[in-house]
Amino acid sequence: MKYIPSIAFEEMSGSAKGVTAAKVKGRKFIKNRGYGGRIGTVDQAKNKGVMKMITTKWKSLTNEQILAWNKLALSQDAKSVLGTKGKISGLNLFQRLNFWVVKLGGNIMLMPPTLTGVETPPTATIVCSSAAFTFKLDQELSDNGGIYLIIQASEGQSNGVTRGYGKAVQIMDVEEPGTDAIDIKSAYESKHGALGTGAPKVFFKYFLVNSSTGETSVPMQALATYAVAAAPEPDPENP
Repeated sequence: MKYIPSIAFEEMSGSAKGVTAAKVKGRKFIKNRGYGGRIGTVDQAKNKGVMKMITTKWKSLTNEQILAWNKLALSQDAKSVLGTKGKISGLNLFQRLNFWVVKLGGNIMLMPPTLTGVETPPTATIVCSSAAFTFKLDQELSDNGGIYLIIQASEGQSNGVTRGYGKAVQIMDVEEPGTDAIDIKSAYESKHGALGTGAPKVFFKYFLVNSSTGETSVPMQALATYAVAAAPEPDPENP
């Protein structure tokens, strides 16, 4: 909020005690002091670094390569490739497909790949207790060659929270996933810390990525609630 200062503040400038004095187009005013956005996480910094590298690479592409990306972008619906509606530019397509290729350890694609789509992942069974914390796909993929499973999870939320999927961040990627239970306890705790009964709900999002083309599947959602595992029954033969 801005305030027009009195003549006593005619030459005042700078910030102090939560307010800033400024002059714009000859008019002097005082406003609440602005502070920069919050400090990003390590993951956000890494992702920005990947995107910066990809964007810089775009500037060095040949005309032939740029035209190829622009042509592919014109023929692709953003929903089928990126999960959102609308058309995208060649640069957008170059950035978004190469993001996952690079993040999963590949090299930047200079020419656009042949896009084939990625199947929607099956439902998942998540065990979330003091005894085990695992994630398991309920069915085999039709073809998991070169496919990665990306698992995202939120911090523990209170029972009153009903929509926490937007708080999920990546905790693990699994190459060529099957139907074996994946132990996610260490990966989760290194990102969010240990779960407890005070905030037992964990919101999950997960999807598949083709590591060769950067295409992603439709994301799936799941909810798990932490529980303290029951103590084992005593063995009557070994009391």
